[in-house]
Amino acid sequence: MARAFTPKVVTANDLLEGDVVYLTEDDRWSRDFSDAELITDEAHAQVRLLDAERQYSKIVGAYLADAVAGDSGPEPTHFREDFRRTGPSNYAHGKQETSPQPRA
Repeated sequence: MARAFTPKVVTANDLLEGDVVYLTEDDRWSRDFSDAELITDEAHAQVRLLDAERQYSKIVGAYLADAVAGDSGPEPTHFREDFRRTGPSNYAHGKQETSPQPRA
């Protein structure tokens, strides 16, 4: 039996800078997870992923990540995505200076 579809966001890495980015409802790439389009329909999620993969001059490694609706927009449900949204872990710089640290 197939697993039930859970809400997703489209995520990738910026081709030139390497930053984690999220596809917004208006087809922009944002570095803020809460700006991402929360997709609740599986067919729509596949279409949005295909749209993202065609943007190979802007991004690399697009995929669907599990998310839930939060007070300020989508929130990650998996540790990996929570960790990715805060940036590199070797020392506090970039997003880590202004973002909350991943939950343990």
